[in-house]
Amino acid sequence: MSTITISKNLIQNDDLIVLPRKEYESMKARILPFFEVKGKNAKNLDKRVTEGLKEYSKGETETLEVFLKKEYPELHKK
Repeated sequence: MSTITISKNLIQNDDLIVLPRKEYESMKARILPFFEVKGKNAKNLDKRVTEGLKEYSKGETETLEVFLKKEYPELHKK
């Protein structure tokens, strides 16, 4: 059996978490899904994000609420 030494500073500052790798991988997959985009699709996505950020900085975007009211008016009927 191996022995490890853990600094008291890590324990006192709540900076240490010990989990089995399987549990860690499972939590990571549920919390933050990861999608890898390559090639042409990656370039297209980069272009769309860049254009969106430019529109946002110019104030040319709309809020989600305005978009939903315009595109899905049935959601706002009472």
